[in-house]
Amino acid sequence: MTEAQRLKNLNVPEGPIDCVLDTDTYNEIDDQYALSLMIKHEKFNVRALYAAPFHNNNSTSPEDGMEKSYDEILNLLALMGMPEKKAITHRGSRTYMPNEKTPVPSPAADHLCDLAMQYSPEKPLYVVAIGAITNVASAILYNPDIIDRIVIVWLGGHDKSWPDTKEFNLWQDVAAARVVFGCGAPVVQLPCMGVVSAFYTTQPELEYWLRGKNALCDYLIDHTVEEAETYAAGRVWSRVIWDVTAVAWLLNEGDRFMASVLEPAPIPEYDGYYAYTNNRPLIRRVTHINRDALFGELFRVLAQ
Repeated sequence: MTEAQRLKNLNVPEGPIDCVLDTDTYNEIDDQYALSLMIKHEKFNVRALYAAPFHNNNSTSPEDGMEKSYDEILNLLALMGMPEKKAITHRGSRTYMPNEKTPVPSPAADHLCDLAMQYSPEKPLYVVAIGAITNVASAILYNPDIIDRIVIVWLGGHDKSWPDTKEFNLWQDVAAARVVFGCGAPVVQLPCMGVVSAFYTTQPELEYWLRGKNALCDYLIDHTVEEAETYAAGRVWSRVIWDVTAVAWLLNEGDRFMASVLEPAPIPEYDGYYAYTNNRPLIRRVTHINRDALFGELFRVLAQ
């Protein structure tokens, strides 16, 4: 791929978009909103859904997190009346990468290796990742030829203004993040704290716009409130819906939902900070979210 083509691929694409979603869907509520937006939006041709590993209070291990995420993808597809899309849903890695040279085998990584080879620098496959980026990094290590045929849009890490980069997605698998940022593929980064943390909602807003529209909307509201009440019962709360922003970047014609800059890719270090050099490939880093405009589009699509 020429540098001019690589930089062109860092712009928002036009027309129908072939894409895949790599998601730790059971981790928290924002993945459910992001997956639903991608499946239901008329602009997307969703070629695959990949379950990503995660480990927190909602799982007993990365493998358990991946399996629960796989099951939750199928649950959401059923709520949307699209159970046939189970055929494009694939289990991901059962653990994280042990180092930057050793991929983790999975059906998701194998599928991405094969699928991406159907694309080209002029017509790339858009890989939206909203969890630990193990599956994507493993596919790159298995088949580096896909680097020129994909664009990676990842919600991971914090903004460079934040005092550290111990963000959940990145911190789970620093080795995979280093592979992705350093491989030379076009990468769009959605930083969490300092940027995407502005994308939050509340129960009254969800009730007003989504309640009673369909079974999916009621499920999302109920699950969001249930999750919030585990840590904020009886208190005022708002809930960040982080992962929607990664899907929405592909809808960002005319910068209507977010602003961004081109800059050298950071180097995620194992001590929880970024390092920087000037000879790194350029990536696009989102710097601002137009919260109201994006929630308006999200609610429109979900309510269909």
